[in-house]
Parts: sequence; structure tokens; C-alpha cells
Amino acid sequence: MTAPATTYVELQVTSHFSFLRGASAPEELFAAAALMGHSALGLCDRGSVAGMVRGLSGQEATGVRLIPGARVDLRDGRSLLLYPKDRAAWSRLTRLLSLGKARGGKANCWLDWSDVAAWAEGLVAVLLPDAADERTRLDLGELRELFGPDAYLALSFRRRPGDFARLHALDALGRSVGVRCVAMGDILYHAPERRPLQDVLTAIREKTTVDALGFKRERFTDRALKSPAEMERRFALFPDAIRATADIAAACRFDLGEIRYQYPYEEVMAGRTAQEALAELTEEGAARMFPGGVPPAYQKQIDHELRLIGELGYAPRRITGRGC
Repeated sequence: MTAPATTYVELQVTSHFSFLRGASAPEELFAAAALMGHSALGLCDRGSVAGMVRGLSGQEATGVRLIPGARVDLRDGRSLLLYPKDRAAWSRLTRLLSLGKARGGKANCWLDWSDVAAWAEGLVAVLLPDAADERTRLDLGELRELFGPDAYLALSFRRRPGDFARLHALDALGRSVGVRCVAMGDILYHAPERRPLQDVLTAIREKTTVDALGFKRERFTDRALKSPAEMERRFALFPDAIRATADIAAACRFDLGEIRYQYPYEEVMAGRTAQEALAELTEEGAARMFPGGVPPAYQKQIDHELRLIGELGYAPRRITGRGC
């Protein structure tokens, strides 16, 4: 029997690049996601995009699409997830994080709401609330004013008494102010057996022992990655919040693979591409080194290196009127 198609996309995944918080490498998270049937993962480390290169490796290895993002914890207590919709928005996100890092120094990212507002264009923003209170209502109003239809309110289980009542209250609050809710797993590790390691990381962060952690432990323990079908079962009472995950994933089509180093154009030889100029200069140099003829082994290596440079696109190809 064929399993029913799923809609849910996990957008809140923290890796071990969130220092002393995440307990799994990006590659582990993407491998687990592939086995569970995920089509995409939103990688959102705290105040950083340091895990994105490894996340891109996970995407290439598994076919699970990487949705780049970041979590920012503002100095006024608000927390947001930010996802770029395109390459220009990715640049804005990284500039925002660079600003916070420059202020905060090592392991810190100090940002204010005004900073987010300055770099908000092209970003999808998700508010991470604690409760459906007046503070959250005010925060949602500002979020909607700044991000418009790209503003969302996160629904995440906390595994505490009254959890469903809290989620229903948040859902109602979001509807009342015109901000759509989105379901999230708030993932810290790829498999349940990684939980003890996460406790150790928390103990190190809090400068105490695992036995003495008490309520300093992460607020709920169910932080392992789950299948889309399981998440849809858990959020069955909030179908639009499930659809919102897919809508955000569809809107955020920026692929980190679009970015590669672009070597500057330099004047080398008139009428030659940089690749052609490199080949010619290499031949001249080899001839000077071996006046009696280039040994076959050397020529083979030269040919291999030039071909590899061409295949990787390391030499810019534009020809100008003055040269390359």
C-alpha cells in the first residue's frame, strides 16, 4: 500500500554549529532526513550560518534540499527565524549577522529590532513565542508591519501541562492579528539516542554537572528529528500550520550552490581568454625549463592541471578589448 503524500517541511533544525546547543552534525541531520522521507530541511543555527557549507554537502549527498536560515535572539528578548528567499536576501541576512557578531564578539550576536528592520527585505521571518500574551500580540503587530505576508508565528510542542491549550491560544492570537502560524519541531539532534550528549552540552554551557542541571535542561526533551508523517499527525489540529511549512519552503528557493568564488578579471593577453593565456604561458615556461623537450610525465601532469582548471571554471572567460 502506498503511503499518503506528506506536506510538512521541517524548518527549524539546529546543528552542532550552534555552540553547546545542537548535538548533531549537518551531515547526520540530512542523512536522517533522507531516511525519514523529508524533501527539505531548514537549517537555522543561532546567530550564525557557519553550518551551511556542511549542510550543502548534506544536500548534495542525500538530495534533501537545504533551506538556509538563521535564528537571531534580539537584545530585547525576542527570537526570530529568518530565511532568505533569494540570493540578494541571503546577502542581507549575512550582513545582519556580521553586524551582530562585530558588536558581540566571540560566541555572541548582538542585534536589535532596528537592525532586523534595516535588512529585512526578501526575508521570511518566524517569531518564536513563549505564550499567547500581550507581549506576543505586540511583537506580532510589529512583525506583520515589517514583513507583511512573510511574517509567521511558530507553533512548537513544549511537552508541558496545558500544551495544547497554549498552541490553540497562539493559533487564535495569530489569526486575530493576521499573522499565519507555522508548525515546527525545534530540532536539536538527528536521533533520540543523541539526547544524553545534548544534556552534556547544556551542562557545559551552564557550567554545572548533568545531575545538577534540573530545570536548566532544554525546556522539553522531544527534540529529535521526526518523519513528515509523524509531524503531520502531531499537528493534525492545525492543518494550516502544516501547509505553511510547505509554503515557506516554496518561497525560499535560494540555493547555496549558486554562490561560488568569482575570480577577478585581469588583463593578461589581448585576444586570449584567461584559460588560453594560462596555457600559453605554461607552455612557454615548460619550454624554458626543458630546452630539449618536455618529458612525457611532466606534459601529462600539465595537461591534467590545465584541464582541471578549465572544468572548475577557475579562469574567467570574458575577453575585453584590452585583454581578459
